Amino acid sequence: MLARTTHITLLERLSAGNDGAAWGEFMDRYGDLLRGFGLRRGLASMDCDDLVQDVVANLVTSMPAFRYDPARGRFRGYLKTIAVRAILRRSFQKRGQGALETLDAVAVDTAALEETDRQWESEWRQYHLRVAMRTVEVEFGSADRAAFQRYAVDGLGAKETAELVGLSVDQVYQAKSRIMRRLAELIAEQTREEG
Repeated sequence: MLARTTHITLLERLSAGNDGAAWGEFMDRYGDLLRGFGLRRGLASMDCDDLVQDVVANLVTSMPAFRYDPARGRFRGYLKTIAVRAILRRSFQKRGQGALETLDAVAVDTAALEETDRQWESEWRQYHLRVAMRTVEVEFGSADRAAFQRYAVDGLGAKETAELVGLSVDQVYQAKSRIMRRLAELIAEQTREEG
């Protein structure tokens, strides 16, 4: 797996103050997650980059007072709240509806909140899968990865996959099984670390 500090250590470094390396690591960890969430919320690609900047700017000001307490909730929930507020702020500003303070007075649409939660959770799962796949890229050979991609991801039949990648059908099954098992291990490890 990628050599990184633990999630809690990273949050402590961000809270401590001016640690550029910690912010770089934060961007490595969460930049793609935030961009993906922005895309799911209907933002254009350029607006997703702005979303990431807005979230980081908010965190820069809030992290010195932030103390991670797992009993109060997960950091991912905190991050989602900041991202949603940044998206709403931009949306309100584009429509000329005022500043963020207006958000507190907005009627709560339960269905919209549930959809936002669903989109965040979906992007969170995809984020963890992408991170885990980086390790799979290093740990497994190209034939196993190609078999996994064709058979498990693309849905091609085992026999067709075997012929395409030059493996036996049994080797295709084994590649899928080993990679799926490793992905499950990696994702479980990542989510444990996130708290």
